[in-house]
Amino acid sequence: MWRLIAAAGIGIVTLILKNWEADEDDSNGETRKRVFISFAIEDKDYREHLVSQAKSNRSPFEFIDMSVKKPWPKEEWKKRCRSKIKSCDGVIVLLSKNTWHSGGVRWEIKCANEEGLPVVGMHIKKNDQGAILPELNGKQIITWSWENLSNVINNF
Repeated sequence: MWRLIAAAGIGIVTLILKNWEADEDDSNGETRKRVFISFAIEDKDYREHLVSQAKSNRSPFEFIDMSVKKPWPKEEWKKRCRSKIKSCDGVIVLLSKNTWHSGGVRWEIKCANEEGLPVVGMHIKKNDQGAILPELNGKQIITWSWENLSNVINNF
């Protein structure tokens, strides 16, 4: 009986690992980039749109979204967020008029800079752009387009 349970447990772990590895590899055997998307909570619909766009068959880019999708207890947030950021190939900061006032976004940029990750700011609106944060000084700033995103993600 115990052997059966142990075998089932090993099978489940193997299945989980295979699914995890398949999530990171594309059909060409290339590893997809792990991207942390930093955004003001008011702009969460834009993050969701970016992630959906990456899944489109027409999209010239592909990545694994590593952004924080649910709130963590305040005392754990920085520790867990830093761990996620460290596991990424790069950070895309969604820039809007909300970003300047987002302490979380500003901390995430500082964290990514401390960890030596590439950070790119991306305006979510072409004609209604927010101010560029001082934490992004010297960093690449782009407007949202498939070509720009493809170039950024491929260079992470």
